[in-house]
Formats: sequence, structure tokens, C-alpha cells
Amino acid sequence: MRAVADRVAALAALALLGGCSLAPDYERPATVAPVAYKELPAGWTEASPQDAAPRGDWWAVFGDPVLDGLQGRLNEASPTLAAAVARYDQAQAAARAAGADRFPELSVGGDASRQRVSARRPLASDKAIYNDFSVGAALDYELDLWGRVRNSVRAGKADAEASAADLASARLSLQAALADAYFRLRGLDAEAALLKDTVEAFGRALELTNTRHDGGIASGLDVSRARTVLSDARAQISAIANERAATEHEIAALVGEVASGFSIAPADPPREPPAIASGAPSDLLQRRPDIAAAERRVAAANARIGVARAALFPSITLGAGAGFEAAHGSLLSSPASYWALGPLSAVLSIFDGGRRRAEVRISRAQYDEVAADYRATVLAAFREVEDGLAAVRTLATQAGDQQAAAVAAARTRDLALIRYREGASDYLEVVTAQTAALDAERAAISVQTLRMRAAVAVVRATGGGYPA
Repeated sequence: MRAVADRVAALAALALLGGCSLAPDYERPATVAPVAYKELPAGWTEASPQDAAPRGDWWAVFGDPVLDGLQGRLNEASPTLAAAVARYDQAQAAARAAGADRFPELSVGGDASRQRVSARRPLASDKAIYNDFSVGAALDYELDLWGRVRNSVRAGKADAEASAADLASARLSLQAALADAYFRLRGLDAEAALLKDTVEAFGRALELTNTRHDGGIASGLDVSRARTVLSDARAQISAIANERAATEHEIAALVGEVASGFSIAPADPPREPPAIASGAPSDLLQRRPDIAAAERRVAAANARIGVARAALFPSITLGAGAGFEAAHGSLLSSPASYWALGPLSAVLSIFDGGRRRAEVRISRAQYDEVAADYRATVLAAFREVEDGLAAVRTLATQAGDQQAAAVAAARTRDLALIRYREGASDYLEVVTAQTAALDAERAAISVQTLRMRAAVAVVRATGGGYPA
């Protein structure tokens, strides 16, 4: 027993030597974060860092109960989100599977057999028929001297963290896509209401023109022009209805419902987007889930370099077993017991045609690839934020100018109609003014819709959350 204890102690000491790791020291790939956003609108304040803050119900800042309800349905029933959750569960299970190699593998088993052997075999005994019963346990453990197991565990953990970030990114993307589609729908509602009012106004104008024509004051050309703009406005109502139906169906798919049984009642769109605090550019590197996912994949690739390099060194495995075996008598008794410590095996491939060194080069190239992807993700994130901030700033100015243009065009339309009633102009002037006014008012609605969509884009670009 003393000899067994000495051997166990020696093997334990050998296992403790497994503190080395052949993976390079990990450092996040270098990126440059600007001091401030270039397109930050004047008067905005920078938000306090929100790296660890939950993203929460960021859409609630828009103050729209219908949007709030749709977002809740998306979180509960979106099949795209459910698939992302399943991928995250897979990554977690894979990390746990990799972590299992840190521990010995213990197995138990039993056998029972009865056989007749040849009486003329070498060293034969008189007894040619016998039973054999055994029950025992076996242990196998890889001594992680070169860090293969530890680096595999680190890579699996980093992959699971990347998958968690992928899940957050998928959720944020779906929420933003839903909000974007919803505000497009409300913009179409506003256009439909405008066109409905326009058709009524054009209908009254046509009645006036018919009356004047019957009285010999207006020509048939005026009647034809009035009927043309009325029919064109009606056609535009149908086009808007078609576009609205497609957008409504898009929202149904996002929230995981069948389009046939899904509908959203028309409503007025919000007039102004909420004020936004963009946060500091340096916070973006931690807040954006896609950046976090890219960085974790770099860490996983770095650990896998260590796994590949460990294959260049011997693989050392300890085995052990114990149990009971007997052909007759009591099986679970001291004479029937057995144990074995070992074998302690070491295997090193001497020649493999350069395969292992090629795998090291592959792992290094994979690291370079994901590091480049990380830098590209960071650059794309800053671009998206700057695009969103620029859109918010320029669209605010455009909205003011477009609204002024719509007011002026409406005034021109009203004056043209007055002049026509008084016989100071023909109906061509009225048609021109009506068309210009309708175009200007629809453009104003379009700009307001773009402003709401730009606000959603900024939320998505900054990684979720809506600090005010």
C-alpha cells in the first residue's frame, strides 16, 4: 500500500505541473475610438456609460401603447428570436461539454459469462468449462500539462459568451425592425388620411367645375383636368392601401403571427421623435452586442492556438481500475478483489507529414481573420452611429423646411381656387397648385416618418437603450 500511495503522490505532483498554457497572452485587438461623435447634434448631451445597464424596453420612450404591445408579442412568439435562443443553448451545452475534460472520466461495468475451452489448449487444466463474473470501475484522466484542456474550456466559454451577445444582437435587431416597420405603417396611415381629405376636396372642386361648365363659364378642358386630378388621387389611395397591407404583413411575421388573422387599426403618427442622448463613443465598444460577440470570438480563436500547439507535445493519460472478479464463490469478497493503477501512457506522434504544424498555422490564420472581423465590426458600428446622428440632425432641419413648403403650397392652392371662382384664371392654375400642395404635404409626412425611423436607427446603432 505504501508503494501505491507513493505512486499516487508522484502522479498528483506531475498533474500540478500542468500550469503552463501554450496559448498567446490575450489582448483585445487595438481599435481607435473618437473623443466625440462628429455628427452629434448641437444641444445634445452625452449619456453616462451604459455598458452593464439592461437595454430594457427602450421603445417605451416613444409613448405608443400599440408599439409596446407589439414588442411584447415579439419577445414571446418570434420564431427568429426562438432560433437565436436555441443557438445560445447549443453554445452553452458545448461549453459544458468542453469543461467536462477537466475532470476524470469514471465508468462502471459488469460482465458474466460461461464458456468451455479446449482441453488441448496450451497449459490446459482438467477443467474446460467455467464461469467468469466481474464488476468494477475504471478511471481515465488526461494530465493537462500543456494546457490543451484548459484552452479548450476557455475557447468554449468564449464561444458561449459570443453566442449570448449574438442573442442580444438578434433581439435588438428584431425590436428595431419592428419599430421601424411600425413607424412606416403610421406614416402610411397619415398619407392615407391626407389623400382621403384630398379626394373630398378634389370632388368638391369637380362639382364646382361641372357647375361652371353647365353655366357656360368653364370649358370641357377644365372639367377634364378636375376629373384627372381626382382620379389620380383615388389611385394613390389604392397604392397606399397596398403598401400598408404589405407593411402590416411584415409586422405580423416579426411578431410570429399569421398575416391572415393579424391587423393594426389606423392611427395618427407621433409628431416628434423623443430627444436622444447618444453616449460616449468609447462606450460603444462594450454596449454593442455585435462588437461584444466579435471580441469574444477573437478570445476563442486565441485559446485555440494553444490547443493546436499542445498537439506538438506528448499526450499523457493516467488510467486506474478496481473491482471484483471470480469464477466461483462469493464475488464481493476480499479474495475476489483486484485493482490497477495505470497505465500511465504518453503518446507523441513522431512524423505526421506536417499536419500538426499546419493546424497551428490554421489556428493562427483563423485568429487573424476574426481579429480583422472585430475591427471591421467596430468601424461599421461607428459608421452606423454617425449615419444615424447625421440623419436625425439633417432630417430635423428638412422637416421644418418641408412643413413651411407645405403651408405655402396649401396657401397657393387656396388662392388659385379663389382666382378660378372669380374668373381670374383657368383651371390649369388650380390643378398645378393642387398637385404641388399634395406633393408638399406628402413629402412633409414622409420626412416625419424618416425622423422616427432615424431615431430607431440611432437606438440600434448605439446598442439599445434610450437614455434621454
